[in-house]
Amino acid sequence: MSAAAAKNVMAAGGFLLDSSVWVAARSPKEQFAEAARELVLDGGRRTAALDLTLYEVANAIGAKRGDALGAARACRSIELRCGRDFVRVDAGLMEATADLAVEHGLTAYDAAYVGVARRYDWQLVSTDIEDLVSRGFAITPDAAV
Repeated sequence: MSAAAAKNVMAAGGFLLDSSVWVAARSPKEQFAEAARELVLDGGRRTAALDLTLYEVANAIGAKRGDALGAARACRSIELRCGRDFVRVDAGLMEATADLAVEHGLTAYDAAYVGVARRYDWQLVSTDIEDLVSRGFAITPDAAV
């Protein structure tokens, strides 16, 4: 995405970062780590997250890597970074999630991100090439910076 296009996306609503972006930002060896870190740290970019993101990040960093403190810090920073753009699940989102999952063969987790991005007119950003990016539901972090 060009700088001009990124500015238009920000004006339209901002970037919804899925858990893979938040994890990549804390994992220098992962693909897209540098761009993910830039998205997470740049306070000039409007970023959003779901409450689901906290569970996924805690699982990836805490449970899988054995870093409970790092997981807790990451989750706190997500809430602080997103502020008013931190979305909590509601009945309408669950209904949209189920519909999207069935219609597009997505997991409920991926469908929740797609549903929120659509609801708020945010650009979904993910490192999930197979399920989200290649199917046009999201862009990669490097395309967003």
